[in-house]
Amino acid sequence: MIHNRTLHALEFGKITEHLAGLCCSGVGREAALAVAPLPDGEAVTLAARLYEEAAAWAARPVGDGGKGFSLAAFPDVGGLLRAAERPQSRPDADAFWALREVLRLAQSAHTAIDTPDAPRHWPHLLELTQAAPMPVQLTAALNRCISDDGLIRDESSPELYRLRGELRRLHQSCMRKVKDFALQYNMLPYLQDEFMTLSSDRYVLPLKANFKGRMQGIIHDWSQTGETCYFEPMFLVEINNRLQELKHEEREEEQKVLAYLRDLLNAELPGAWAALDLLAQLDVLQAKRRLADLFDGRCISLSPVEEGISLLEARHPLLALARSKNAGADKTGIDRRSSEAAGAPVRPLDILLRPGERALVITGGNAGGKTVCLKTLGLMVAMTLSGLPVPAGKGSHLPWFSRMDAFIGDEQSLDDNVSTFTAQIDHLAKAWKHLDQHGLVLLDEFGAGTDPAQGAALAQAVLDELLDKHTFVLAATHFPALKSYALTREGARAASMLFDPATKKPLFKLAYDQVGASQALDVAREHGLPEAIVRRAEHYLLQDGQDATALLGRLNDLAAKREEELTTLRAEQEKARHAAQQSRERLEKERLRLHEEVRGKAAELMRAWKEGRATSKQALKEMSRLRASLAPAAEPEEQSVLPRPQQFAPGQSVLHSVFNKRGVITDVDERRGRVRLDMNGVNLWAEMKDLRESGGKPAQPAAPRAAVKRGDDIASLRLDLRGMRADQALAEVERFLDKALLAGFSEVEIVHGRGTGALRREVHEFLRGFPAVDQFTLAPEDRGGDGMTIVTFR
Repeated sequence: MIHNRTLHALEFGKITEHLAGLCCSGVGREAALAVAPLPDGEAVTLAARLYEEAAAWAARPVGDGGKGFSLAAFPDVGGLLRAAERPQSRPDADAFWALREVLRLAQSAHTAIDTPDAPRHWPHLLELTQAAPMPVQLTAALNRCISDDGLIRDESSPELYRLRGELRRLHQSCMRKVKDFALQYNMLPYLQDEFMTLSSDRYVLPLKANFKGRMQGIIHDWSQTGETCYFEPMFLVEINNRLQELKHEEREEEQKVLAYLRDLLNAELPGAWAALDLLAQLDVLQAKRRLADLFDGRCISLSPVEEGISLLEARHPLLALARSKNAGADKTGIDRRSSEAAGAPVRPLDILLRPGERALVITGGNAGGKTVCLKTLGLMVAMTLSGLPVPAGKGSHLPWFSRMDAFIGDEQSLDDNVSTFTAQIDHLAKAWKHLDQHGLVLLDEFGAGTDPAQGAALAQAVLDELLDKHTFVLAATHFPALKSYALTREGARAASMLFDPATKKPLFKLAYDQVGASQALDVAREHGLPEAIVRRAEHYLLQDGQDATALLGRLNDLAAKREEELTTLRAEQEKARHAAQQSRERLEKERLRLHEEVRGKAAELMRAWKEGRATSKQALKEMSRLRASLAPAAEPEEQSVLPRPQQFAPGQSVLHSVFNKRGVITDVDERRGRVRLDMNGVNLWAEMKDLRESGGKPAQPAAPRAAVKRGDDIASLRLDLRGMRADQALAEVERFLDKALLAGFSEVEIVHGRGTGALRREVHEFLRGFPAVDQFTLAPEDRGGDGMTIVTFR
C-alpha cells in the first residue's frame, strides 16, 4: 500500500485533479479523482495494456473496421439510477432523456469497439465492453418514447397518439371558428393582435380593454400594461372544456408511459449502471491520453525486482505539466529551492539502479535538484501503480512496489508537539515492519534535524538495515559520512547533482558513482549573504580541516565534461541514425520506382508480343537488355568489393557483374576477350571485363529438370526446383516464366518440394510481384499437394 501521507507529500492529488480536468463528464471527473494505486502487479499491467489499446483504438482511421466514435460530454445519470432503486421514485421525461443520451452513447461505443479485428488489436478493451451488457429493451423504449427535445413522443402508445391527434384537430377547428366568427361579426378592430393564444390552458382572444363589454365571455387575465385582456368568448367555452378533458387524458397517458419506462429501468438497472460505468472508464482513458500528450508520456512496464530501477529521461510530472501550459512553476507547489522550478526548462534525469543495487545516495549542492529527483521517482511510481502515463523515455521500467514511504519536507507539528526529526522517526517506526524487497523508501535529508554526527550515524544504520531487507531506497543527503558510505557499501550506489564549473549554477543532471560538494557557501554568496560572513565561514572551514571542496569540485568538473561529451555523442549518434534512416527511405523509394518501371516495361513487352508487334526472339532479347540496363548501378559496389580475376581457365567459378549471377567457365576466347559461362544450365558468352572473382565455392551447374507437355485444351510446363538455393531457384523461375509466356502457355507447374517451406514462400513471394501471373495455388494432393504450385497467366 501507499499511505495517504506519502501521496500527499508527493502531491499525487494534483495529478488526479489535472486528470479530472481533462475529462468531459461529471461521472468521468469523479472516477479520475478516485484514481489510486492498484492492489497488485497484474492490475497495473492490465491498466497499462488497456491504456495502450484505447490509444490504438482512438487513433485508428474512421471507417477502418467499424464506425467512428468520439466521446463527448454526456449527462451524469447516477442520481437517476440511485433514485430508481427506491420504489417511490417518479422520474420525469427530462431524466429519461438524459438516460437516453447515455445509453445511445454507450451503444455507439459498443459498436465502435466490437469490430471484427478487435480481438487482435484491443482484446482487453473489447472485454471491458462485453462485461457491460447493454439494456436492450430499455434503450429501444427510450428511443421510441423520448424525443430529441426531451418530450414524450406521440408514438409512445396508441392512446397517446390518438389523444394528441384529436388535440391537433381541436386546435385547427378552434382556429377556424375564431376566424369565421371574427369575420362574421367584424371583430378585427376589437382585437389587439390577429392571433389566438392560451391562458390558464384555455384558448382566448387578446381583446382591447375598451371593447371588453362588446361581447359575452370570460376574462381570464390582463396584460402588464392593462391595455389587453385575454377574453374567452362563449362560443369557445365548449371547445375549451373539451380541451381540458383531452389534456387531462393526455397527462394520464404520459404518466402511464413514464411508469412503463420506470418499470423497464428497474428491470434492467444493472445494465444501465454498466453503460454509465463504461462511459466513465472511456472518459478516464481519454483523459489519460490527453495527459500523456501534454508531457509526451507513456505507461511504463513492470519488471522483476532483480532488474532494478530504470527511469530514462524522466521529468517531474507536475513541472512537465506546468511547462506544457506555459505556466509558472510556483503554481505546481514544487519545492522553490530548486531554481529549475523558477522558470528554467525541465531537464530530464536518468534514475538508475542496476541489478543487485538497492540504494541510491544523491549528493550535491543546495538547490541542485536532489529533492526534485526524489519526488520525480516517487510520483512516477505512484502514477505507474495507478495505471497512469508518466513523462519518461522508451525502455523505462520499474519493479512492483507493494509499499512506498516518503520522508520529504518539514513534518513538524506544533499541535502534536513533535519536531521534524521526531515526526520522521515516528513515521519510519510505524512503517518498518511492513518493509521488504517490494518496498521503496525516499529519504530527504534524513537525520538532519539533530546532532550531525548522531544523525549521520543513524542514517547509515537505517540504510544498512534497509539493504539487509532488500528494500529499495533513494536518499538525498549532505552528510560527508553518507557520501563515503555510498561509495563503499555493497548494494549502494552514489550519484551527484552536477553544477557548471564556470558559473557554479546547477545543471540538474545526475552523475553516477561519484559524490558532490554541498556548495553551501556559493549558494549563500549567490543569494546575497554579506561577503564578510561568507569569508569568515571559509576561514572556519579551513581551520577545521574539513574542506574537501577542491577535490569534489575537480570530480564535478570531470563529470560535467563527461556529460557534455556524452550529450554531444548522443546528438551525433541521433544525427547519424536519422541520416541512415533517410538514406534507407530514399533507397526504398528508388527500388519501388525501378520495380514499377520494370513491371510497366515488361507488361508493355508482353502486349507487344501478344499483339504480334514483336517476335519471341525479339521479346527475349529485349527482356535481357532490360535486366542488363539495371545492373550497372550495382557494378561500382561489386567492383569495390570483388576484384577481377588475373586469368581465366575452364572450370573457374566467377561472378557475372552485369547479371549478378555466379557461373562456371567452360571455354575461353582470349582473342576476343570473352569466355563461355555455364550459369545454372544457361550457356552464354560473356565479356571478361564483366567478370569478378566469385568470393565463394565454385557454383555447380544445376540445370532445371523440365518437362513440356501439351494436352487437348491447355498446355502445361513443369519446373523442378528441388535441391536449389533460393537465389538460384528464383533466377530459374524468372527465366522459366518468360519462356512459358512467349511459348503461349496458360498454366505451368513449379515443383519446390515440401521441406521446411522456405523455398515455397520465396517462390510465392516472387510470383506475387510478377506482372503476368493472374493467380497461383498449391496443387491437389494427387498432383503433389503443397510440394507443387500451379501458376495461371493473365
